[in-house]
Amino acid sequence: MPASIWAAAANAESNFVPVDDTDLAILTELHHDARLANNVLAQRVGLAPSTCLGRVKALRTRGIIEGFEARINEKLLGVTVNAMISVIVAAQARDRMLPAARALAELPQVRDVFVLGGTPDLLIRVATSSIDELRTFVASHLGSNRAFSSTQTNIIFEHLR
Repeated sequence: MPASIWAAAANAESNFVPVDDTDLAILTELHHDARLANNVLAQRVGLAPSTCLGRVKALRTRGIIEGFEARINEKLLGVTVNAMISVIVAAQARDRMLPAARALAELPQVRDVFVLGGTPDLLIRVATSSIDELRTFVASHLGSNRAFSSTQTNIIFEHLR
């Protein structure tokens, strides 16, 4: 999320945790490279290293920074097919939508599950080693589930960010 959006949200009247411009600068730098050495981060945001480290720790303690992630080049591991799958939940299964979404999130092929307002109800990002594996995933985990009335699979050609 760009710093300008964070700044607008942070300055809005709300129940959000307050942050200042320095916190926003730290978040922006870590968003671009979470592995920045503290002394480099401190230099970029204009703080002493000890102050910068304290700020990062405070951002973690306050729950603003939830963790750090590695971006993995899955193609080098043989995972070459990525898709977004739209799912419409059957009207009689609305009460089972969240448990079904949580169960899908636990599957090894699933990278993200989004519960949406409107149509579709769910958007699932999956990664597989082949089109055949993707087809099998859709058939066995979505098509066979009576809670889902329909799906639409879109292959991702390029992921830019």
